[in-house]
Amino acid sequence: MKIRYILLFILLFLLPEFAQAQCSMCRAVLQSGTDQSAAEGINNGILYLMVFPYLLIGALGYFIYRSRKKAKKLDQS
Repeated sequence: MKIRYILLFILLFLLPEFAQAQCSMCRAVLQSGTDQSAAEGINNGILYLMVFPYLLIGALGYFIYRSRKKAKKLDQS
């Protein structure tokens, strides 16, 4: 059972490496321009937008973990 979780984690960790997709408009803009500030701005924007779903899911997971831990502690008392 533990091996299954480890393999799932590795698969999910490596999945973005396999999916190197980019929309055609973004690729055309970034490849045609000689100014790299546009490419840097788009990359920073993508990273900024990517962080918030992970923070929300992490916070939700933490609150679920905490509530289950409290419920378990109350059941043992």
